[in-house]
Amino acid sequence: MPPPHRPARAVNPVIPGFHPDPSVCRVGADYYLACSSFEYFPGVPLFHSRDLVHWTQIGNALDRPSQLSLPPDTPSSAGIYAPTLRHHDGRFWLIVTDVHEGGGNLVVTATDPAGPWSDPVRLPGVPGIDPDLAWDEDGTCWCTVAGVAQVRIDPSTGETYGPPHRVWSGTPGAKAPEAPHLYRIGDYWYLLIAEGGTERGHGVSIARGRTPNGPFEPCPANPVLSHRGTDRPVQNTGHADLVQGPDGSWWMVLLGVRPRGGTPGWHVLGRETFLAPVTWVDGWPVVGEPALDLPAPPWPLSPGPVAGQRDDFDLGALRPCWISLRDRPAEHCTTGERPGWLTLRARGGSLDEPDVIFTGRRQQHPSCRARTLVDAAGGRGGLAVRLDERHHYAIEASDTQVRVLARVGDLRTVVATRSVAAGPLVLAVTVTEPPLPHGPRTGPDIVSLGVEESDGTFTALAALDGRYLSTEVAGGFTGRVLGMYAAAGTVHFDWFDYTPLPG
Repeated sequence: MPPPHRPARAVNPVIPGFHPDPSVCRVGADYYLACSSFEYFPGVPLFHSRDLVHWTQIGNALDRPSQLSLPPDTPSSAGIYAPTLRHHDGRFWLIVTDVHEGGGNLVVTATDPAGPWSDPVRLPGVPGIDPDLAWDEDGTCWCTVAGVAQVRIDPSTGETYGPPHRVWSGTPGAKAPEAPHLYRIGDYWYLLIAEGGTERGHGVSIARGRTPNGPFEPCPANPVLSHRGTDRPVQNTGHADLVQGPDGSWWMVLLGVRPRGGTPGWHVLGRETFLAPVTWVDGWPVVGEPALDLPAPPWPLSPGPVAGQRDDFDLGALRPCWISLRDRPAEHCTTGERPGWLTLRARGGSLDEPDVIFTGRRQQHPSCRARTLVDAAGGRGGLAVRLDERHHYAIEASDTQVRVLARVGDLRTVVATRSVAAGPLVLAVTVTEPPLPHGPRTGPDIVSLGVEESDGTFTALAALDGRYLSTEVAGGFTGRVLGMYAAAGTVHFDWFDYTPLPG
């Protein structure tokens, strides 16, 4: 007797790790999605999917200094906030906020979302953050920003027509009305927003009106999505965008976090991108549960290529998943100097410095292992778990010594040291669940840092509590990034390996 058919399932988050503020659009059979990137360069990662479940990064919208120039004093969790991605009149349009001084709102365009994207058109007449673009039937473009205010613009030139005017501020008493998205659906214009702040009180609310600039009537069931005050494993749900499938069904992408450990719960991967089904009742959206395991969309799933766990740095440029701090000057970060190696040349003297040369990838799994083969004969550098300048752990090598460094707030210490033979060696970081028994004060994970011996065994030099590299401790809007850095001289890395672990 054949086994019973099990309906296809989708696994949330659909884009794990530090990928917040998702914005999505569909063009034919293809879906495209953009996320915030904050202080990292290149900015605004872009993803492609054929089924809303499996996503592949195809590039970054802001990948040239002419598009994104973040000065060294750009604070962590500043930089690039909350894009909106749309397709209109045969082009992709992306509007985003650069929050550092002199930045502001800007628009870039492309015919191919994988790039290249244009140099930015600045919007000096559009204040605020979280800008949205929507076009009405006569081609007028409306830009709506957090607050929630709106202004007519010409996105091709940056010209605005009149001052911004307030259209709706969400639920009375709810803080931070933001992340507006405006849609024409049926007979109404719908204005979707986030409110309650991007912490545990986060939620999604919606209003509708007969014209794109209102007046707007709020949904009587607001918030249409929030996990505040619940024991669900996904929290901080909000900052959503809607998209329609080819069968007419509706779906929502949103950010959420996966807190772990005891009280108050710590999330370390940042705000991640989740998927939820949407139905319509009496002209209002009803949002289904963005559960960790949910029924897949009612069309064939289309897994994309599986990303390799190991990068041998054998291409002429770094793959799109690699991000650097604020900039990536070729004289400090290159795969061309020593073929098959990533070469980092120091600028800042440690991970405490905002101009340190660091290149990493987002931690995407609660338990994982990162390894790299480093040649530090000409300098000093290593492998780090970074949240920001004031919260990071690292295993650092020089010619004949390795040491574990920990920075937590104002405290910086050398946790352990060990002599090593001259020559390349493998550094490793392993993130695992805390040992039993668990209690109300148990942290989210244990970060072990050490070296790999010649026989392949891992020797941990330190095992540190992961709560100190969490948003609940450090604050901010990002998540952990695992990567390589140079603190002195020139350091070469032959390969980098990232492996998810059970747990």
